[in-house]
Amino acid sequence: MKEQLDHAERCVDAMLAARDDRWYPAFHIAARAGWLNDPNGLCYFKGRYHVYFQHNPFDTTWGPMYWGHASSEDMVTWRREPIALAPSIEADQHGVFSGSAVVSDDGLLYVYYTGHRWHDEDEWSRGATQVQCLATSADGVNFDVHGVIIDCPEGITEFRDPKVWRTGDTWFMVVAARSLAGVGQIWLYTSADMVRWAFDRVLFEDPDPRAGMLECPDLFPLGDRWVLIYSAMSLPADGYRTRNGHNSGYVVGTWAPGEDFVPLTGFSPMDWGHQFYAPQTFEAPDGRRVVYGWMSALSVPPATQQADGWCGQLTVPRELFLDADHRLGSRPIAELAGLRTETIDFGAFELGVNEDKVLLADAEAAEIELVVDLAATTSDRVGLSVHKDPDGHATFVCYDDLADRVSIDRRLAAHGDRGYRSAPHPGGDKLTLRVLVDRGSVEVFAADGLAALSSYSFPGEGPRAVELSSESGTIKVDSLTVHRLGTIWADPDR
Repeated sequence: MKEQLDHAERCVDAMLAARDDRWYPAFHIAARAGWLNDPNGLCYFKGRYHVYFQHNPFDTTWGPMYWGHASSEDMVTWRREPIALAPSIEADQHGVFSGSAVVSDDGLLYVYYTGHRWHDEDEWSRGATQVQCLATSADGVNFDVHGVIIDCPEGITEFRDPKVWRTGDTWFMVVAARSLAGVGQIWLYTSADMVRWAFDRVLFEDPDPRAGMLECPDLFPLGDRWVLIYSAMSLPADGYRTRNGHNSGYVVGTWAPGEDFVPLTGFSPMDWGHQFYAPQTFEAPDGRRVVYGWMSALSVPPATQQADGWCGQLTVPRELFLDADHRLGSRPIAELAGLRTETIDFGAFELGVNEDKVLLADAEAAEIELVVDLAATTSDRVGLSVHKDPDGHATFVCYDDLADRVSIDRRLAAHGDRGYRSAPHPGGDKLTLRVLVDRGSVEVFAADGLAALSSYSFPGEGPRAVELSSESGTIKVDSLTVHRLGTIWADPDR
């Protein structure tokens, strides 16, 4: 595998020399150059957090999959690591697809991934064989590949994305599969030794037969409930829901070893924005359930980003929680406050009718914390224009009082796809917004994370202002704080 890894690193170096950083993220994980998609192998190992990710080191489009890698002591400052895995055996000759990582009792990191092999050079024309493979590492950087541990069942053509955990003395694995009838399912396997795996049952089948594949499944406990997350392919748009072609969401239920998963809810979006797919979770050493998602580019590729020598980034790490109504919420981890380099406290004030207030004249990376008294607000919308350039291009983040929803609207964005996405507002008479603005993206959290929206936002040339605006009424601001943010990279030149 060393030869393949060395070649891949040289290709990334060549693309890096010409990378355009106009939208390259300051505080989101992205590949040095080339393509990134699903987060993989999230774990805490040997005193560091490890994030692996699907990576094409040869181009800025999806292609032969490798595993890129970054690590951190605190999930704030990150170090770029060498590419971790490359196609190196017959079973994964056309791609080291997504998977997960767990630490064994003997102190090794066990990585489970899908080995992908096309049946024809035309790729999709004759399908593929997908199998589950194992690799191990003593340091999280250098890996030994052990080969196939679960073969592809006869007649199945899509069978991928193993996620492994332990409950009691037993190891469990969920894998996404497309049934012989063409329906998306999640299969459960068990193991006593992490190497020999036995099929247990079909754990879940999507009730919508149009969901042909439930990618990147993950099953984990929160309180006394279990949460099943997956990324449903090909669901049609349903009002405000499932508008991205492929959409990630969750089902809350009950489960115990040896039993069926019993859903207590239907499928709900984890994130209502344009770009959120293939999330994966892990348990931090302090017990928090932390998730990363891919800010995806599936239905509408961000061609403008691809021209810059790189494409794709992950969301910020988010802590998950479950409320009494079985709603799954997410909020940026507390550690991200360590990125703040300057804080401006605007305090409490009232914004007049049809008034604009400039919060930052220029901001590449910023965090806005806003609390509004809706009972004393008469404005139709509480609006934040981010990435506002001198020509008036901007992405509009707002609370719409008429619809009682929080939205990201890219109609006036300088580059890229337009359209808007909207989430229900669950916060009553208080609007709490936390907005993270990076060079080419925006993430919005409302009601302390009960609603989240993540979207790309590609600004034009010149300064990138942030403004607060009212419409046909006033806004009663209880508090407003704006933070400038630094970079997550220990070596920002790489």
